[in-house]
Amino acid sequence: MKILVTGGCGYIGTTLIPKLLGAGHKVLSIDNQLFGNFLPKHKNLKNIKMNIGNIKATSIKNVDIVIHLASISNDPSALINSKITWETNVLYTLKLLNLCKEKRIKKFIFASSGSVYGVSKKRKVDENSNLVPISDYNKTKMIGEKLVQSYKKFFDTIILRPGTVCGFSKSLRLDLTVNAMTYGALKNKVINVNGGNQIRPHVHMEDMINAYLFFLKRKNMSGIYNVGFENRSIIKIAKMIKKRLPYVSVKKNKSIDLRSYRLYSKKILKIGFKPIKSTQFAIDEFIENYRFKKIAYSQKSFRANYLKKIIFLNNEFF
Repeated sequence: MKILVTGGCGYIGTTLIPKLLGAGHKVLSIDNQLFGNFLPKHKNLKNIKMNIGNIKATSIKNVDIVIHLASISNDPSALINSKITWETNVLYTLKLLNLCKEKRIKKFIFASSGSVYGVSKKRKVDENSNLVPISDYNKTKMIGEKLVQSYKKFFDTIILRPGTVCGFSKSLRLDLTVNAMTYGALKNKVINVNGGNQIRPHVHMEDMINAYLFFLKRKNMSGIYNVGFENRSIIKIAKMIKKRLPYVSVKKNKSIDLRSYRLYSKKILKIGFKPIKSTQFAIDEFIENYRFKKIAYSQKSFRANYLKKIIFLNNEFF
C-alpha cells in the first residue's frame, strides 16, 4: 500500500514511518520540517518539505491510506496564535479530506487527543463520555473529529484519542509530562511538579505506533478509540522517576493547568489490541538514552518555546 503520513517528521511520525517501511509499504511524508528531519533515506520513502495547507490532489496521487498527524500539537503551542491553530488543525484538515474524497482513498486515520474530554472526575472516561474541550487545541481536535466523521461514507475513518505519549524518538519532545520531568531530573537534578494531583492518561510511544499499524490492517470499519493505558497523577510520575534517580529533589509548583481525566480504553482492547510498554519503561529508556548521550538539549524539543521564537521574532511560520 501507499500511505501518506502528514507530520511525518514529528515526534510520532519519525518513529512510525520506519515501521511502515519495514512492513513493505510505500510512504509519502509531508511535513514543514520546522522541528527537523530525522527520517532515513529509503527507496520506498518520498519525503516532501511542505506545509500541509499546500497539499494538492497531485500530491496524493495513488495514495491508499492517510495517517493525519500534522497539527499544532499541544495547549501552549496553540495559545501562541489562535488563527494559525484553527487554520492548521481545522481548515487544512477539511482541505485534506476533500482531496482524499476526490482521489478515492480507502482509509483516513486521524490523530485526535484524549484532551478533548477536558476535566472529568469519571473513573472510566470512554468514547461515549461528554467532550468538554477547554483550550483552542482541545476545541480544534474536537472539530477535526467531527469533520473526519462526516466523510465516513466515502472512506473508512479511524479517530484515535491518545493519552500523553511518552518515550524516545529521534525527533524528541521534551514538553510532554514523562519526558519533561525525566529530562529535568537528569539535567538539573530537580523534578518540577506543576500541581501534582491531576490525573493524566499515558501511552508509550511503541504502543501508539502499534495502534496505527493495528488499524492499517483492519478493513471496512470506522470508529473512535481511546489509546491510553495508565492513568497516573503527576506526583506519582515524579515518585517513579525519583525511585530511579534517588539523588534528585522534587519541587512542587502551582499550576494553572487544571486538566485532569482518565482514559478508559476497553474498546480498543476488546478488538484485539494489546499494549506492550509502560510508563516505567519510558522512564528507564529515557535515562539510558540520556546516559548514552542520545538525548541533548535542543530548542526544537520544546515545541511551544520554539514556535514562539519563530512566530514573534522572525515573523514567519511554516
